[in-house]
Amino acid sequence: MLNKPAGYITATEDEEYPTVLDLFSDLPIASKLFPVGRLDIDTEGLLILTTDGQFGHRLSHPKWNIEKEYYAIVEGDISNIDFSEYENKGIYLKKEKYQTKPFKVRVLNTSKDKSEILIALTEGKYHIVKRIMQELEHPVLYLKRIRIGSLKLDEDLLPGEFRELTEKEIKELKKLIKMND
Repeated sequence: MLNKPAGYITATEDEEYPTVLDLFSDLPIASKLFPVGRLDIDTEGLLILTTDGQFGHRLSHPKWNIEKEYYAIVEGDISNIDFSEYENKGIYLKKEKYQTKPFKVRVLNTSKDKSEILIALTEGKYHIVKRIMQELEHPVLYLKRIRIGSLKLDEDLLPGEFRELTEKEIKELKKLIKMND
């Protein structure tokens, strides 16, 4: 489990930007690790790294419908939006001509200038949270993934810090993706 800081890309190597693997450079196993899924360069939060290809593939593949939850700060007051309609049918992104899968939004705090939300979805498409909020005319100002399935980001991890998953955490994730030990 890595608390990915902004400024790192989710890749194994890159010529231009530091990668999340650079944070593991002191570990002998670093060259065998790969990130499960992606987080944008400016997005922070929970990222799983593994050496188990099947485990990583199942956690990130849309077929398994693993819910990912994000904390976001978005532009403007969103108190007038009824998010319940998106829980059943998703939202149609006009610019891309694409219908998203259903998602849930919980408004934490709102003011004239910005709002804080939790958004949970099973889709992992490129910039999907940013694209959804752009469609609703409330661009994302800050984004942090806080949960993947049953696994929550360890609040004790500062950005750039990581720890091994516990046996219990691994077992719960494998149960979600129906993978036996």
